[in-house]
Amino acid sequence: MSQHLQTAWSGDRINLHRGDELVDSVGANEILRVIFVYRDQGQNPGDMNYAVVELANEHLIFPATTGFAGRVLFEHQAFWDRRACVYWVSEQHATLPGRLRGGWFLRRQAPAYARLPRTELDPLLERWPLQGPQTWEQRKWERIQRSRPFADMNAQPTGHGTVPEARKRRA
Repeated sequence: MSQHLQTAWSGDRINLHRGDELVDSVGANEILRVIFVYRDQGQNPGDMNYAVVELANEHLIFPATTGFAGRVLFEHQAFWDRRACVYWVSEQHATLPGRLRGGWFLRRQAPAYARLPRTELDPLLERWPLQGPQTWEQRKWERIQRSRPFADMNAQPTGHGTVPEARKRRA
């Protein structure tokens, strides 16, 4: 049982496996919202700490070690772009119930995989300062725009569905 949990996209389902054993499965179209909780600035895929997946009646928590960000988000960006349901929050602002927090105060670990009733996490999620909806690609372009010399300090985030002009010219 020492094998790690891994996610995989299969048809219209996102499956969670431990080795060859199917542990859990969720229909991709059942997902209402995905919240990626990141470390540091969230600029690199390695900064992803865990994902909270919101369904109609429950939340699923996928630690980064499951590969949810890579196999589910990055490999299927067009799906998530159409859905406009991906949000981001720094781990500094993402409070979870004590029983889900691993590690100790100065060295927190990502929570383990879990299914929780919406009533348990909804009150906490309402207080998280979410960024989005935006895909990883949209987030990256917004970061590039902000980093340009003399960037307009009052510029609005690109948000869902917008593509910077430089990218439109290349397409």
